[in-house]
Amino acid sequence: MTKIKANRTVVLIILGLLSAIGPFSIDLYLPAFDTIATDYDVSIDRVQLSLSSFFVGVALGQMIYGPLLDKYGRKKPLIFGLALYCVASLLCTTASSVEQLIVFRFLQALGSCSGMVAARAMVRDYYDSQEAAKVFSLLMLVIAVSPILAPSFGAFLIAHFDWHYLFIVLFVLGALILAATIFILPESYQGNKNFSLKPAAIVQKFWAVLINPTFLTYCAVGSIASAGLYAYLAGSSFVMQQVYGLTESQYGLAFAFVAFAMLTATQLNRFFLNRWHSIKISIIANGWHSLVGVSLIFFYYTGLLSFPILLIGTFFYLFGHGFIFPNTSAMALTPFKELAGSASALLGCVQMALGGVASAAVSYLHDGTALPMIGVMCACAVLALIIHLFTRIWVFS
Repeated sequence: MTKIKANRTVVLIILGLLSAIGPFSIDLYLPAFDTIATDYDVSIDRVQLSLSSFFVGVALGQMIYGPLLDKYGRKKPLIFGLALYCVASLLCTTASSVEQLIVFRFLQALGSCSGMVAARAMVRDYYDSQEAAKVFSLLMLVIAVSPILAPSFGAFLIAHFDWHYLFIVLFVLGALILAATIFILPESYQGNKNFSLKPAAIVQKFWAVLINPTFLTYCAVGSIASAGLYAYLAGSSFVMQQVYGLTESQYGLAFAFVAFAMLTATQLNRFFLNRWHSIKISIIANGWHSLVGVSLIFFYYTGLLSFPILLIGTFFYLFGHGFIFPNTSAMALTPFKELAGSASALLGCVQMALGGVASAAVSYLHDGTALPMIGVMCACAVLALIIHLFTRIWVFS
């Protein structure tokens, strides 16, 4: 604890980078979808599958790292995962077909998710639920910077270099985070050598986490709400560039503007946590999330969904999400101490699995309009609100 306090700012920055490496790996190459599709002579929905494979890799990988983090401590599995990420990033630069890119992105995801699981578990190691929500908000500050900077930076690289350089940048970033993890980041949990890695024992521990009412409720609410964000990530490139005619550079700027909503919300969340509990904040945010989602559908069917309305609507949609993620994550992990790694893994797995389903749904429903994207976004927001209200009334009343 002393080392954490002495290096609090540095540690939080590293934890933020560990949390952001996955999202940054997504955001950087979104403006390149058209270029990659042209290079491989495939349709853009085939390239979108490399995004879906990334989500699947992150979801599955977290289930592997969770038990390893509980048995061997936080750093050893984390270092292995970051090394895998670096190797996979280099492999992406060698992909000769979109199928190979899809596979290498899956491997890259398996590496990146180690940082996401470890960061959440380390927050749980040191903070109670209310303080953890504030720390998650600080981590979201770093995560939110990713979609502000990454698409614009990605568009710049594409304009001046080949798209393969995007993955060289990711390799360099991964290597820097790996070095910081090895030489700077202190170990927060030494591990439990008695923790069994036998399949039956792992399943039993995951089941113990899953059936906890608090975890189940806030994991479901947060994950379904987050799936709306992934629907936006999957569809935004096509909608903004093909439907509304933005250039790659304009798309990067629009993406950054929308992402600023999450940055603003997560920092306001720290202010509200001094006055309200995480539960109250997340319920209000769920309601706002749903209202914006329904409004986007309304504007579409009335023929009023212009690009400015879509941009502003998406801004407010992600503003709501910025309050939901840190509060539901903190509440979901509250009941656990020794199983924090497994709980963090299961939470992340469900989030990314539903994100993969949402992104795949946008690709499957592709009809040349904005409807698949905003339709999935709306459905996720409304379903999360229904579950949140139902559990508050019938489970925790």
